[in-house]
Amino acid sequence: MIFSCPDPALDPHFAAKLLSLQHEAYALEAALIGDDRLPPLQEDHEALAAPRVQWCTAWEGVDLLGAVSWHEHEDHVDIDRVMVSPSAHRRGIASELLAHVRDDAHGRQLVVSTGRDNAPAVELYIKHGFKPVEEEEVPPGIWITRFRSS
Repeated sequence: MIFSCPDPALDPHFAAKLLSLQHEAYALEAALIGDDRLPPLQEDHEALAAPRVQWCTAWEGVDLLGAVSWHEHEDHVDIDRVMVSPSAHRRGIASELLAHVRDDAHGRQLVVSTGRDNAPAVELYIKHGFKPVEEEEVPPGIWITRFRSS
C-alpha cells in the first residue's frame, strides 16, 4: 500500500477518484444510519476540492482505497472525513490514515465526528482512544457524535 498527500484542487483526475470513493463510502454510512441526506453524498467535484484541507490517501496500484482530510488549528486538529472503500474494509486502512493525522498533529488534540448510529466508525474512534463528547442533530433527523482524542 502506498500513502500520498495529493490536493484535489490541483489534480482533476484525483478529485474524480476521491469523489467516487467519497460517494461509495458515505453511501454505506447512509445505509447504516438510515438516512441518505449526508452532506458528503451531495458534493460534486468543485465542492470537494474547495475546502482547503490536507489530505492523506491510501492506494493499491491505481486503486484509491481510503482517504482522510483535516483542518489544522493552533490548539487542535479537526478531522474532516475518514473514508475507506467498502471493498477494502477490515484491512487497517482507516487506522493507518488516523495514525498519519495523529503524527502530523504533533501532540495537538484531534476532533472527529460520525453518525451516531455508524457503529463501525464509533468503534474505530474508541479503539484509537477517542472519547465521545457530545451529540448533535444536523440536519434534523441525523445525529452525529463528536469525539476528542484523549
